[in-house]
Amino acid sequence: MPVLRDADKLSFGQIERAIKELGAKAKNNTLSIADLLGGTFTITNGGIFGSMLSTPILNGPQVGILGMHNIVERPMVVNGQIVIRPIMYVALSYDHRIVDGREAVQFLVRVKQSIEDQVGMLL
Repeated sequence: MPVLRDADKLSFGQIERAIKELGAKAKNNTLSIADLLGGTFTITNGGIFGSMLSTPILNGPQVGILGMHNIVERPMVVNGQIVIRPIMYVALSYDHRIVDGREAVQFLVRVKQSIEDQVGMLL
């Protein structure tokens, strides 16, 4: 996978542009070895291909990979009523030698909260 460096220091627009540039390099077969080395965390989006759930496999030396899947409508119970809500499964694989399970679960909870409150994520 191509590596997007220093993503924590980039705005959403800068991340989008960098992903577009890496995608163009991949399409043009011009990715360099340097473009592929040094990653620490991967996000994979099998949902764009219709995947409902998978278990992402770590690509060492990376520490974690977050798999995001297809959004589908599912029945849920809310306040004692069955309602239809959009549901997306996410899966996190991580190197347990580096990441404790508690922090991994807290990260997943934060991802869920961010997805559910997109306005807050942008602020």
